Amino acid sequence: MNMKPKIDVTAFNKNAWNKEVEKGNEWTIPVSTEEIAEARLGHYKILLTPTKPVPSTWFPHLKGCRVLCLASGGGQQGPLLAAAGAEVTVFDNSPRQLDQDRLVAEREKLEIKTIEGDMADLSVFQDSSFDFIVHPISNCFIPDVHPVWKEAFRVLRAGGTLISGFCNPIRDSFDWGLFDQGIYQVRYPVPYSDLTSLTEEERIKRFGQNEPLEFGHSLEDQIGGQLDAGFHLVGFYEDIWEFEKISEYMPLFIATRALKPE
Repeated sequence: MNMKPKIDVTAFNKNAWNKEVEKGNEWTIPVSTEEIAEARLGHYKILLTPTKPVPSTWFPHLKGCRVLCLASGGGQQGPLLAAAGAEVTVFDNSPRQLDQDRLVAEREKLEIKTIEGDMADLSVFQDSSFDFIVHPISNCFIPDVHPVWKEAFRVLRAGGTLISGFCNPIRDSFDWGLFDQGIYQVRYPVPYSDLTSLTEEERIKRFGQNEPLEFGHSLEDQIGGQLDAGFHLVGFYEDIWEFEKISEYMPLFIATRALKPE
């Protein structure tokens, strides 16, 4: 669903994620030297969702594989894949997040290309530029996910793979004021938007003035959007985040594996 936010979401979230790096958000902390050493030996684990590692069967042969880490800055997925032998490009909206990838690349003498940009606009890349796209939970920070799937399909070669993580939209349907207390009262319709589902006062009270803006997309847009773009879905799992009480009842995070047909 197309939204018409009152502010420039891309610019706002760029600044917000720059601040998240300064605050030490867990998704901005680079991998360790020990993890890189293991990845060089072929032992690596990356996350698309909060806790469950991507199954080993979801990865192609990485030696010489052209990988796009899409909206995946932070010095986590990209450096591990580069250490395992892939030709990695990390594309992210936040320059400070990209700094984390450059930090690891310099520290570990890895070849990683970093490009700043909006995940919904991959015009900097030609068609069929990549063999494998890694897209961890991040499209909750844009109003419309359809351009992301269409652009990913375009820049992926025929026979290539896209692996993605995203949120179950039910997560954003509950009354935030009760959610942390373990009371799950449905309040907001899907799709959800920090800009339209809440008043400005509610948003600031709940999340603060400078927190990244989030959007809860329907499964039709997340899963159906991949299918509409031309992908074939061949893998699926769910995940929890123990910091959210509702994880005692249901998983709220989803990962998919999709192929671009030959």
